[in-house]
Order: sequence, then C-alpha cells, then structure tokens
Amino acid sequence: MSTTVVIERGSAAEAFSRQSASFDAIDAANPLIGWVRDRVRAQALRSMMPGERLLELNAGTGIDSVFFAERGLDVLATDVAPGMIAQQELKLQNTAAKWTPMQCSYLELKALGEARFHHVFSNFGGLNCTDRLDLVLRGIDRVLLPEGTCTLVVMPRFSPWEVLTLIKGDLKLAFRRFRKHTPAQLEGLSFPCYYYSPMYVKKHLGIGYEVKEQRALSLIVPPPHMERFPNRFPALFNALAWVEDRIASLPLLRNWGDHFVITLRKRP
Repeated sequence: MSTTVVIERGSAAEAFSRQSASFDAIDAANPLIGWVRDRVRAQALRSMMPGERLLELNAGTGIDSVFFAERGLDVLATDVAPGMIAQQELKLQNTAAKWTPMQCSYLELKALGEARFHHVFSNFGGLNCTDRLDLVLRGIDRVLLPEGTCTLVVMPRFSPWEVLTLIKGDLKLAFRRFRKHTPAQLEGLSFPCYYYSPMYVKKHLGIGYEVKEQRALSLIVPPPHMERFPNRFPALFNALAWVEDRIASLPLLRNWGDHFVITLRKRP
C-alpha cells in the first residue's frame, strides 16, 4: 500500500469522520456553501439523464447523493471516512431517496471491479486531499463509459480573496496556495492540502476528453469561510453574485477562485 493511500486513510479520513455527525448542520447554516453547491449541481445536471449511473467521490454524508438520487440518478456514493459512510446509512433510513453508500478511497477505484458509470462527480475540493490526483484521474478514466462526463470541483492555486489578505499583512494566507502543499486543520487534526489547475486535470485525463463547461467559484463572491457576509451585506452579496455568474466562465478567470468546477466529456 502506498504512503499516499495511508495518509488519505489516516489523518484526513479521521478528521472528516470526527466531523461527520455535525457536517450537515454546518453545511445548512452556511449560505455561501449553498450558493456554491447550487451552481455546481446545475452544471453537473446539464449532462445527466434520469436512470444513468453516477459515481460520487468524497461523497461525505450524502448531501449531493440525495439530490442526484431524487432526480433519478443511480448513485454509488463513495467516501474513505467511515464516519461519513455511517451518516449516509442513517440518512437512508429517513429519506425516500435511495442510493448506495460504499467506503472506498478515490485512490483505489479498482475496488469497484467491472462497474462502469455514465458520470463521475466530486464536490468541494475533496480531491485536494491527495498529492496523487493523477492516480485518481486514471481511476476515473477506467470506470467512466464512453461519452460519459466527470464534474470535478477543485481548489486552484490562485484565490483572489486570499491574495487580498495582503492588505492586512497576512503573507501566510495570501501566498499559501503557491507552496507545494499547506496544512489543513479540522477537528484538531492536521493533514496536507494540495492545489491543482484545470490544465493539470485536462493533462492527466488525456486527449480522450473535451471540456464541456468550466467556471470559477467564489471568484468575487466571498468564499464559504466568510459565512456571515450574505446576512451582513445582502445587497452587496447579491450584486457580487450577479457579476460572478456573468464572468466566471470567461477565459483565464475560470481558472481562478476559491474553487473551480470543470465538466469533461469522454469521447466515444
């Protein structure tokens, strides 16, 4: 077993397991998370049809799994954190939507055997918890059917909101994404976080893919850690959201933000 897999199963998996019981409440209380999630889902759905099979990576407690299952997708929701899978199994008992939880690392998609999918989905930068995104992308290519799509949300190296912290003299935060990796803190545990460009994703998926859609997320809208912003400045938030929705897909700008979302189609 590689060192990378051990790390992913260790500190990051344990941190998210510790947070699993409160994860949904944290998500629901943050309007900026909801704003991002709405745009990611809308982009993903434009490539999906009811009845198709969807593989979700780093599915967490199944927040997006429920959404896609309710719209007729046959969802396999994978996560490496046992606490997250346990929350999915509890949620299955209290909702009409049905999907299949599975504890599986996105670094070990061979564990899915001969299963194949019309779509692969990964939200909110879970893919940034590994230094082997190239391995994950090869795994996605193996399980994705021809003409299928993958919609991936990734944290890039340039976040305008973080660079703006230079005004406050916070050099560490302003330039943290330009390092090889930075430590992330969650539930008292630390694990490394890596940053990737859309070009990296396209390169390692290979020439057999074409970009269907790509946009920045939280480019000028504040990122999710500024959750009080919409309530404190509702008019300004709405104005920023209006502008971002109109510029976030433009060349160059679509590569930036707190995250970006990219949908790629596998050629026949």
